[in-house]
Amino acid sequence: MNAPVTTDLPVVVIGAGPAGLAAAAHLVDRGLTPLVLEAGSVAGAAVREWAHVRLFSAWGEVIDPAAEKLLAPTGWVKPDAAAYPSGGDWAERYLQPLADVLGERVRFGATVTGVSRSGRDRIVDADREDQPFVVHVTHADGREERLFARAVIDASGTWTTPGPAGGSGLPALGERAASDRITYRAPDLEDPAVRARYAGRRTAVIGSGASAFTALAHLSDLARSDDGTGTKGVWILRRGISGSTFGGGEADQLPARGALGLAAKAAVDEGHADAVTGFRTDAVERAGDGRLVLVGEDGRRLDPVDEVIVLTGFRPDLSFLSELRLGLDERLQAPVGLAPLIDPNQHSCGTVYPHGVNELSHPEKDVYLVGMKSYGRAPTFLAMTGYEQVRSIAAALAGDQEAAERVELTLPETGVCGGAGLFDAPAAQDSDGGGCCATPATLQIGVGAPAQSGGC
Repeated sequence: MNAPVTTDLPVVVIGAGPAGLAAAAHLVDRGLTPLVLEAGSVAGAAVREWAHVRLFSAWGEVIDPAAEKLLAPTGWVKPDAAAYPSGGDWAERYLQPLADVLGERVRFGATVTGVSRSGRDRIVDADREDQPFVVHVTHADGREERLFARAVIDASGTWTTPGPAGGSGLPALGERAASDRITYRAPDLEDPAVRARYAGRRTAVIGSGASAFTALAHLSDLARSDDGTGTKGVWILRRGISGSTFGGGEADQLPARGALGLAAKAAVDEGHADAVTGFRTDAVERAGDGRLVLVGEDGRRLDPVDEVIVLTGFRPDLSFLSELRLGLDERLQAPVGLAPLIDPNQHSCGTVYPHGVNELSHPEKDVYLVGMKSYGRAPTFLAMTGYEQVRSIAAALAGDQEAAERVELTLPETGVCGGAGLFDAPAAQDSDGGGCCATPATLQIGVGAPAQSGGC
């Protein structure tokens, strides 16, 4: 079968989440045809899985301008720009209406299983860039389909591939066998069944980012409630406690993010959670009563816990892109042009600069990873970063290189803070510039611990 002429084809967008739908809106605004393929049955399917979690960005920072332009004529009511939505709010009040406006340009229950160049596997050079992309799709009913595209924007995110408990990046020994007591998401403690699972129990929370802060804050709230007596958190950190451990606090230009870190700190200070630092999980063992014992790489064995919440970040699923020539950083699995801007080995504190098509390009022309997926394994992605990415890419695909290279976004400071790559670094020396890291050590922090100073 002869492949169709490339210029007559749509731009395939993988994923109907915030970045994917924004990409479609910008493509429409540029007179291009998007085709959004979403594995879930609704818009923002991944976002809905953390519907109970409140964003630390306000409504004014999570609505894309091109999307708003599409929505405005429909009678859509824009939420209060200063209010903070939950994941469920974001999906119901913005993402789903946007998908509805895009109509048949969004297909649900469509899982992308492979992307390549038509008639060209990864090896073949001849006329490669002249061939359209071929996209293999499996539908919810099992039907398989082959689609062609002039370009591919992968906004599928990283939600389905969370990091493991194991400190080496691999699952800890026994982690899979203990899956009945381990979750990789911040639980919804407003759900009665979930609440009963954690109430009065001892729960280990492994991780040091916003998701871990959320889990600790929620467990602390449960411990204070009438039905949560005896609830206790055990916070497992691979690094030590320092001024930046709890984020930017009151200095964070995203106030809700700073408040989240302070809530986690309060959970520790008030004794609702104990912190165990410098602990890299090597094994998960089952005690005689069914509870779990975490064993560290240094041989330490922690007291048994009833549940474990693993919040160690996410990683990109690159399996269906294996026939494409991607230029990815060897550490982060992010585009090589973007990686130096977001690498936590280099950016323990500071700003992630706005970026677009130049930083997101690959050796394979006209294929882009955007949104959370563009960050690979790096933390702290902001929605407005993704919106700027897809604005730039849509401009480039429309032939407007000047607009593609123009920066139209100012990001708040403390965009990346406390990078995981620094947990083995020597203790930071006190200086005017401060420091973001501390030497790992065994430490229990309870009621009356002094306030941590500094921060990013």
